[in-house]
Amino acid sequence: MGEEDRPVRMNAWVRGRVQGVGFRWWTRSRALELGLTGAATNLDDGRVEVVAEGPKSACERLLDRLKGDGTPGRVDSVVERWGEAGGSFDGFVER
Repeated sequence: MGEEDRPVRMNAWVRGRVQGVGFRWWTRSRALELGLTGAATNLDDGRVEVVAEGPKSACERLLDRLKGDGTPGRVDSVVERWGEAGGSFDGFVER
């Protein structure tokens, strides 16, 4: 298994106008297209937390899309953290 196929967990905190604009639904759709599991959750401070698990290359593609121009609303910044996949997700959910 190559490094790009190694299962990982990516946590990304997305700041901007990302609540109430379909951002979590859009993120779920992109993640499912990439074969990822996880969740997109609204936080009390206005950010959305995205947790995705799957091959590192697919998580990197999702991160690129989160930082790209095609998102609903407006993304001002994305902070990510990488770790080991925990395997605790079944599908990808909006919270």
